Amino acid sequence: MKTATASKPSVLNSECDAREALDRIADKWTALIIHVLSRGTKRHSELQRLISGISQKMLTQTLRSLETDGIVDRKVYPVVPPKVEYSLTPLGRSLIEPLDAICRWAEKHLPELEAARAASRQRERDQAAVVPLARRGTNQSSPSAIA
Repeated sequence: MKTATASKPSVLNSECDAREALDRIADKWTALIIHVLSRGTKRHSELQRLISGISQKMLTQTLRSLETDGIVDRKVYPVVPPKVEYSLTPLGRSLIEPLDAICRWAEKHLPELEAARAASRQRERDQAAVVPLARRGTNQSSPSAIA
């Protein structure tokens, strides 16, 4: 853990613990887990089913980190087989609104993002095609060398 400073916390300061907090909540899996848990308590298997593409290992690691940070509550029931449920703490619930806004933004602006990416890929292809032409021009013999 980084050393606390007397100055106001700032995510722009690499030595500030606020940077670690930002890293945690800005993680894509964290955002998706909070998004799902905002709808209610879930078991591990439910979370994995609802969050496409997350591995069991990554889900477990992220849930443990969120529990350590006080964002997620883990409740273990004394039954066989073990039953474990995850829910948001009050601190975790405070992230619902800002993360939902980011999720809605991503969904709303997806066509624009895809168009920008396609245009960028086309520019890269166009530039790649120009470079070999320029190199060919420098490899040709000069008229004085031909004579």
